[in-house]
Amino acid sequence: MNRLQASRRTVLIIFMLSTFAIGMTEYVVTGLLTQFSNDLDVPISTTGLLLSVYALGVAVFGPILRMITIKFSTKRLLIVFMGIFVVSNIIAATAPNFEMLLVSRLLSATMHAPFFGLSMAVAVNISTPEKRTAAIAAVQGGLTIAIMLGVPFGSYLGGIFDWRYVFWFIAILGAIAFIGIILTTPNHKPIDTPNLKKELGMFKNKSVLLVIAIIVFGFSGVFTAYTFKEPMLREFAGFEVTAITAALFCFGLGAVIGNFASGRVLPRLLTERLMGALIMLAVVLVSFTYLLQFSITAFVICFLFGVGTFGTTPLLNSKIIIAAREAPSLSGTVAASVFNLANAIGAFLGTQVLEATGSYTTVTFVAASLIVLGLVITFVTHKVEDKALYE
Repeated sequence: MNRLQASRRTVLIIFMLSTFAIGMTEYVVTGLLTQFSNDLDVPISTTGLLLSVYALGVAVFGPILRMITIKFSTKRLLIVFMGIFVVSNIIAATAPNFEMLLVSRLLSATMHAPFFGLSMAVAVNISTPEKRTAAIAAVQGGLTIAIMLGVPFGSYLGGIFDWRYVFWFIAILGAIAFIGIILTTPNHKPIDTPNLKKELGMFKNKSVLLVIAIIVFGFSGVFTAYTFKEPMLREFAGFEVTAITAALFCFGLGAVIGNFASGRVLPRLLTERLMGALIMLAVVLVSFTYLLQFSITAFVICFLFGVGTFGTTPLLNSKIIIAAREAPSLSGTVAASVFNLANAIGAFLGTQVLEATGSYTTVTFVAASLIVLGLVITFVTHKVEDKALYE
């Protein structure tokens, strides 16, 4: 029994390292927007494309790639996807212009959702039923730890030296994860070969569709504001590199706490806890720019933003994966893709609002409005979803 426990922990640690590297790649650009703007000669608003293009790439190409490879070995795919990740970050580190940096982001984005989906599926398969939410949170935990440590470290490294060193660092992490996956990931083969037509039936599942709606129309508000967190810290709090690094760490610390706290929520309580998390997020976003104007409250509001954002994510991931029983191979990829579709929508909307108004406060108000819409859909979900799925 101890050997089985140790084996499960080892696999989850490797997955957490992998998702740490992937999460750092996705989110570290938010702490480097000013450096990209100065070095590559593009406006700050344009650098937001580094987030929206990545997120849109995950949303569009992730499910397509997973559907094409649905009958391939899980372990083999995890190895190939991590290889793609390493190459994409080497391209980013050597990018001669903004366009090539965008290309590297798109390449990395193609493997994001399938990797998360496969790793969450393996984590669930090696866990007992009562530990499945915690296993999903553990895989997601690498991403939140990246936000706590990787993003502020990357912001500091880029601010003090050069943003290219950040992507070299991520490529090295990816190479370590690549070796770890080869050595530790179990090569489980499903009893039945995955049937794509059957798995696509998840899109007829009312409970799944409602959660997708919450993410797309509500959670997208998070990235409307999050995309411009670094320039907001400069404008309202007057922070420079060291203080921005500390504020990003506070966000990440909140993200880790929120993520693992949500991992303890029982499946039958997911919807109720989700409503509480969304209410908290809406309040945080409405007050965000006002509290950034004072150093102490700036750190506090960044922490609470992290708690709310990543206290919500595992709940939504769990609701999709648990409810989509007809799609054990595809549900995790779809969940990751839908989140990134929401991220792309949010980043695009935030860019448009900022270009139209020039007001970060308006950006955060629009973000809060979207969260409230997600809360309304969650109330509807609570009334009509199939609760037997979460027993």
